[in-house]
Amino acid sequence: MRLYEHEGKVFFGKHKIPVSQGKVVTTADDAAKAASEIGFPVVIKAQILTGGRGKAGGVKIAKNEAEVKSLAAQILALTIKGYPVQKLLIEPALEIEKEIYLGVTIDRANYKLVLIGCAEGGVEIEETAKNAPGKIVKMPFEIDEPIYSYHGIEMAKRLGLSGNDLKEVAPIAVRLFNLFKKLDAKVVEINPLVRTKDGKWLAADARIALDDDALFRHPEVAEMGISVRHEEGELTAREKTAREWGIPYVDLDGDIGMFPGGAGFGILGNDFIHYYGGKPANFMDSGGGPSPERIAKMLVLLDENPNVKVIFGARFGGISRCDDFAKGVVQFLREHGLSKPMVVRMTGNKWEEGVKIFGQAKSESPDLFKKIEFHGIETPIEDISQRAVALAKMAS
Repeated sequence: MRLYEHEGKVFFGKHKIPVSQGKVVTTADDAAKAASEIGFPVVIKAQILTGGRGKAGGVKIAKNEAEVKSLAAQILALTIKGYPVQKLLIEPALEIEKEIYLGVTIDRANYKLVLIGCAEGGVEIEETAKNAPGKIVKMPFEIDEPIYSYHGIEMAKRLGLSGNDLKEVAPIAVRLFNLFKKLDAKVVEINPLVRTKDGKWLAADARIALDDDALFRHPEVAEMGISVRHEEGELTAREKTAREWGIPYVDLDGDIGMFPGGAGFGILGNDFIHYYGGKPANFMDSGGGPSPERIAKMLVLLDENPNVKVIFGARFGGISRCDDFAKGVVQFLREHGLSKPMVVRMTGNKWEEGVKIFGQAKSESPDLFKKIEFHGIETPIEDISQRAVALAKMAS
């Protein structure tokens, strides 16, 4: 569960990690007022729960009130990676001499915590780790192992720092590690940690991702008005609707609507689509033994998604029954109608009955089935996956 930058900086400040004093606003007029109080020049930052805001135009520097109003309005009109910008953070623009990266996360492969540093900050650390792994400094810790001042000093030295820089950065590394443990976090990052022209080190950004299963131990989070959020960002409209309907659902960035059975078969279906060159538009789980009404609602989410070009349905009947699956599809067609092609395959429990239900409904209302291809066990799922990918490419 990610925190906004401004929320992360509140926790940084409480743990003596130096930050700029900024103001959060929701309108261009309030941005101008905040900037006047802070003093020009200022930096205007979109507050979203995903990365890439700088490249998307979500970070701008303004030198006067007119620029603030204009740029703030532009940023508030943006949608970045599917998430509309609704809040801005106004801070003093920094005169930066040096940038580094500091972070703490979990090394799941080795069951350890790891303090990470890089002498190059302000860049995507994942790309640096991939393209120049030698630039990444890692210091592993046992789960219950404390961090001491000498660890911070070692990290600062390995980043090439000395003198006053080492003196300033070493305790920040220690405090960041302790904050990570205190919050039961999954990730805590400063990217970049900057040295300004006057020699001060400040956290110019803050990324904190919490383990939402541990939130009950942290009333201080709830006291800030922070509740459980989506893993990477705010819930999309469809994700909110799906949550209201009790349907596990996550929007992805593809164009093939995934209409699976259970979670396991849903993951398998997503893998097949990727393997054959397609991109899923979502992940969804019907749950065990879904009713026809639930099945119909799942299809509504896909058919009304403008990014979806074709719907790929893969049902393996175990606890769930394929005849109920078919009834739900028919119910959806009669109540809602289908606006895009759909390929469906059913195997397992009651699959023959499901195919018969489709056949009977098609004979009664053939127009409803013009966009649907339905198959049973006789057709391999590989063939159905390739067909869905082909239909999506034809619609492009």
